[in-house]
Amino acid sequence: MSFLKINNLSVDYKMRKETVYAAKNVNIDVNKGEILGLVGESGSGKSTVGNAIINLIDEPGKVSSGSVILGDLNIHENSESIVKYRGNKIGLIFQDPQTSLNPILTVGEQLIETIQTHLKSSKEDAKNKSINLLKEVGIKDAEKRFDDYPHQFSGGMRQRVVISLALCCEPELLIADEPTTALDVSIQSQILDLIKKLTKERNLAVILITHDMGVIAETANRVAVMKSGNLVEIGETKKILTTPQQSYTKSLVSSVPPTNKKISRFVIVEKENKKNKENNIKILNRWTKKEISNQDLVQVKNLNKSFDDNFFAESSKNSVLAVNNVSFQIKEGESFGLVGESGSGKSTIAKMIVNLFKPSSGDIFFDKTCITKIKYRSELMKFRKQIQMIFQDPYSSLNGRLKVKDIIAEPITLHNPSISNSDLNNYVNDLLDSVEMIQKSADRYPHEFSGGQRQRISIARALATQPRLLVCDEPTSALDVSIQAQILNLLKDLQEQLNLTILFISHDLPVVRQMCDRIGVLKDGKLCEVSNTEDLFLHPSHEYTKELLHLMPKIESIYN
Repeated sequence: MSFLKINNLSVDYKMRKETVYAAKNVNIDVNKGEILGLVGESGSGKSTVGNAIINLIDEPGKVSSGSVILGDLNIHENSESIVKYRGNKIGLIFQDPQTSLNPILTVGEQLIETIQTHLKSSKEDAKNKSINLLKEVGIKDAEKRFDDYPHQFSGGMRQRVVISLALCCEPELLIADEPTTALDVSIQSQILDLIKKLTKERNLAVILITHDMGVIAETANRVAVMKSGNLVEIGETKKILTTPQQSYTKSLVSSVPPTNKKISRFVIVEKENKKNKENNIKILNRWTKKEISNQDLVQVKNLNKSFDDNFFAESSKNSVLAVNNVSFQIKEGESFGLVGESGSGKSTIAKMIVNLFKPSSGDIFFDKTCITKIKYRSELMKFRKQIQMIFQDPYSSLNGRLKVKDIIAEPITLHNPSISNSDLNNYVNDLLDSVEMIQKSADRYPHEFSGGQRQRISIARALATQPRLLVCDEPTSALDVSIQAQILNLLKDLQEQLNLTILFISHDLPVVRQMCDRIGVLKDGKLCEVSNTEDLFLHPSHEYTKELLHLMPKIESIYN
């Protein structure tokens, strides 16, 4: 008998001008001891179904019909009971760890609070359990990090804390909404193995919401595919991924980047039509193409960065060396990848290149200019126009008080104050077209979009100043495979037609293989090896690189 039954579930969002149907007559059963994968494009209704299970549909949304039955409880008929179930019988892992954690409490305080709220436990027992959970999800020095605040963790480490919170009260149902989005392959493997182990040992029912088909192939027992709020297809994982019946499922599976070879272009899910191609050309015509000099555009020399957890400390006993004597070069027109675990220093290097962090020592040269020593604002403005960054977390990198058109227009008007309103509006619309967003999106706010849609807005903003170097820090981590394919094809087009140089940071090794000419592998702030992409994937020299490639989720594994 199914532990969770979703019967004819429909969720509507009534807006001023229209009603958005986020889920339409969805029917899904989940058994105890089973992992059900829920996949689909951004905005397909995956997270909506997850939120409906725990009765967390925010206004103006509402469950317009259907029912969600958990054991003997009809959730939408007994909203008071479900409040007690959240965090106790139902564990939740949300997509965005930044907004899931309380910034004014240490992670230890949050874990203890959750455990003591739902379980009869002393503070000392709750603390010991919390530390063990932090260790279990791969956080080093758990005893020390127990007293740290969320902002002191990297994106991946924050996600690990969220996972430990979801597991701390031994739930019967676990809803994991993109639980490995911000995690590198080694920690991702640990987390997925942990979820599979708990599912088996505790007879846990799991709904795994993800766009990573490799994760689905290696983790889920069954898969449900959603599109535009509708359940398209559901069945055993191997059957769905190898012999899908619906055309949408076939195209979704074909969009997954292969792990065993390099391809010239990503497959698009039913969307690469003539209009979209024309829009991409339209935006490119606004850019000034720069000739490739065949020289190093970026030179990183003996770069070091330390962080001290005590701002007023005179000594550096408590400092953390995030980047340790790193040196590499990026040629103009090249796509250079940085990979490694969360906390390995990838994002710290990126932020030093865009001058958000100052190095503790070492130099960064951009077009032969040492940008780490820039002092005057006028020089800094010229530099900032030439280098733009796409951040890992689209929600916190977008100003929630501004409409999308103002977010994208801000860097354009900053660097080109004389642009007319007409040209500005046309440019903003072209940028939205290029990242597959409808022009009506310009008048909406960031909170009205899914995670993947917000990341596309971030990419449009980054492209607005016609940069020479685009620093991409996990640019597709929040995107499903179909939108990921569109964005990565766009980046390939931009690079080819504009001689754009890209620093591509990601934990998604199949994507890195397709996107990058060369790759640098980081571990604990040190550069292990730098190699041409295919040489690295076929003949890795460092033991850590070999381990990463071994742990990489492979959709091809489903065929074995």
